[in-house]
Formats: sequence, C-alpha cells, structure tokens
Amino acid sequence: MEQQRSLYQKRGYSDDLLPKLESQRNWKSFNYFTLWMGSVHNVPNYVMVGGFFILGLSTLNIMLAIIISAFFVAAVMVMNGAAGSKYGVPFAMILRASYGIRGALFPGILRGGIAAIMWFGLQCYAGSLALLILLGKIWPAFLTLGGDFTLLGLSLPGLIAFLLFWLVNVGIGFGGGKVLNKFTAILNPCIYIVFGGMAIWAISLTGIGPILDYLPAGVQKAEHSGFLFLVVINAVVAVWAAPAVSASDFTQNASSFRAQALGQTLGLIVAYVLFAVAGVCIIAGASIHYGMDTWNVLDIVQKWDSLFASFFAVLVILMTTISTNATGNIIPAGYQIAAIAPTKLTYKNGVLIASIISLLICPWKLMENQNSIYLFLDIIGGMLGPVIGVMMAHYFVVMRGNINLDELYTAAGDYQYYDNGFNLTAFSVTVAAVILSLGGKFIPLLEPLSRVSWFVGVIFAFVAYALLKKRAVNEPAPKQHVAS
Repeated sequence: MEQQRSLYQKRGYSDDLLPKLESQRNWKSFNYFTLWMGSVHNVPNYVMVGGFFILGLSTLNIMLAIIISAFFVAAVMVMNGAAGSKYGVPFAMILRASYGIRGALFPGILRGGIAAIMWFGLQCYAGSLALLILLGKIWPAFLTLGGDFTLLGLSLPGLIAFLLFWLVNVGIGFGGGKVLNKFTAILNPCIYIVFGGMAIWAISLTGIGPILDYLPAGVQKAEHSGFLFLVVINAVVAVWAAPAVSASDFTQNASSFRAQALGQTLGLIVAYVLFAVAGVCIIAGASIHYGMDTWNVLDIVQKWDSLFASFFAVLVILMTTISTNATGNIIPAGYQIAAIAPTKLTYKNGVLIASIISLLICPWKLMENQNSIYLFLDIIGGMLGPVIGVMMAHYFVVMRGNINLDELYTAAGDYQYYDNGFNLTAFSVTVAAVILSLGGKFIPLLEPLSRVSWFVGVIFAFVAYALLKKRAVNEPAPKQHVAS
C-alpha cells in the first residue's frame, strides 16, 4: 500500500484523498456505534415526527415504522460503505469507479458541493437559534443588544450567535474524523440523559394512555394505513440519502468491514429505538400537556421553569446539531471540493471553501421561504437515491467487490477510464430513476411513486444498471474487474 500511495502522490493527489494506511484505519465497532447518534436526535427529526401524526397514523404505528426504518438505513450505510472499508478510500474516489473520472464530478458536487453546503448553512442557523435561547437564559439582556440594528436581516444578537456557532462547526470540520470521534463519545451519554429524561417527563405529565391515543386536532385516524406506514419509512430513510452516498468518507477509517458493519448497525438501531419512543412520547405528551400541537423540542425546552434543565437540554441539542453538521455536511463537502482539483486542494482547503460559501448564501434568508428550501432539498435527495443504487450495483454486481485503484488514481489528463471519463450507462440510469422517483411532483399518475421516492430511485437504479451492464457484452469495459 505504501508503494501505491507513493505512486499516487507522484501523480499529484493530496494525502487526504489517498488510500489509508493500515495504521490509519483504526476505527473499531464502538467508534461507529457512537458516530450517528447525534444525526438521529436533532431538532429537524423531532419536527418530522410531528408531521407523521398529520398522516393519521397511530402512535404505535409511527414508533414501529421509525424502528423498521433503522434497519434500512443501517443496511445502506454498511453496504455502500463496504468499498471504503475494504480499500481505505474516500467517497470522492469511490464514485469514480461507477461514474468515471470526469463523470464523478457531477453527482459528487451535487452531494458535497451543493446539498452539503446548503445543509451546513441551514443547520448552523438552526443551531444559532438554540444558542440564542441558551444565551437568553443565562444573560437576558443579550437579546436586546444592538436595539434595531440588523445586517442582511439578522439582529446583532442573532448575528453573534450565528457566527459563534458557525465557528464551532468549522473547527469540528477542520479536525475531521478524529475530532468528531472524541466529540460523539462525549455526546452520546448526554443524548440518553436528555431525550430519555424528556420522554419520562412527558409520560409523567399525561400518562401513557393519552399518548398512545394522541392525534393532532382536526386529524382523522387513517383507515388504510399500510401505504402511509411505508411513506413514514421512506421519509426517515430519505433523510439519510446524502450521508449514505458518502458513507466511505467514514468507513475508510475502519479496521475491518465487520467493525463498521457491526458498529453502524447496532448504533443506528439503538439510536432509532430511543428516538422512536422518545420522539413520539415527547411530541405527543407536550402537545397534550400544553393544549396545543408542539412539535419543536426547542419550543418545549423554552417553556421549562428550571434554568439548569433548560440549559443542559439546549446544550445537548446544540451538540447534536454540530454532530449532524459534521458527519452529514462539512466533512463530505471538504473531501468532495478537494476532489475537484486533487493536485491543488486539500481536505482542509475544501472545508474552508465550503464554510465561506455557507456564509455567503445567507442561510437565514433561505429559511424565510421554507417551502422552496424543502422542495430543493427533496429534489437533491431524489437525485442522490439513484446514485446510491448505481454505486451499489456497480460495486457488488458488476465489479464483484473488486476495485483497481490504479484506474481510480489515474494520472492527470488521462480519461481512458470509460468513454472520455464518463460512464454513460450510469448517467442514463440515474436520469431515468430520478424522473421515475420525482416525476410525481409534476405528473399526477406518478404521484404515489413520489411519496416513496427514495425506495423507487434506489431499487430502479440498482436493477436497471445491473441488467444493462450485464447485457452490454459488446460495450468496451474499463479495466476494473481485477482486484488491486
């Protein structure tokens, strides 16, 4: 491996994009067990639970659907991260195997350069709102600083809170996986305390019976809940479309496939069992107690009389937002931006560029029109689902789990890999899957498919790509059927 790394360095690749040495691949099962907990327990996910009640599903059905979702999420994270754990290679390079040297840039930028940067800015702003609550509890006068002063729509306290939280997130991003690992090890016990405690608090207020019978005002219980049950599963799994695509950014550090598979599976299942029970009990219990539908955990915490309880809960919520932002946004963005110009940019350059862009887009302005934001992000998710399908079909069916690293780390300007650097089959299948999964937003006949768009996109892309590649016997194939 050292000889290969030396060769790839001579070709101009930065150390961040090179295959990891055995000594660098030291993440064990416990590291992966703690990795995603913060990404499950965050404010947007709890708001999403409130949205599930609008479907008219029972409390038990919502809990069960969320728990089942964890198995799908774990399966995709483990399997799409298999190549990373085998070769110690990040997502930006793995993507080349299925889309080509040049072709990988489009889905890569879509995931790491657009979706990740937008989400990073939005999560920083959402987290700054929680920080404002925290600062207001400690120092009430802080909320009045600057009077009527505004900058691009942000008050002075809002601007200070945003920049402070942004800087913390950037710092975690610069530290990469090593810092994130230590951060999540501290965070996880706190998550059990806060969200487990909030669930017990909610049950003690109303009793378990009313929670199990809860339905929002004006919502009728669904008569045919089978399809809606699948809609809930799709919604939960679709949230992981972006992290699942770039799973190799984290599995490249694994000591073995078994380590990442066991750790991610157990971690996600445990996290989602807690989330399913706590999320439903907190949202339903608080709504019943306060006499109004209360779906944002920040709104619930803000109403507490205890300064210590509010302070600790908001602090943990801030930490979960940071964890989510690092694993799902800034770390993938850093690697992908570095891959755009691998001979000139490093991972830290990518983090810096992504962080600055996240400021320039003024995410607080984007949140003024939430419908357009979620439409945009839904479309991004609908595009990334088919990318996952193509990547897994290519690695497991076409390549049979083998990658020729020399073909991935080609010399600059060498585009013999596929047709001038593009895998046209991968692009054709991806476009067809995107049309099928998102077409329901524009074509009424396809509307049911759009409600389970992630499953449609992944399954169609996987099957179609595997069949086309197997049947294309006369198509010139890249030299990648031989393991390195």
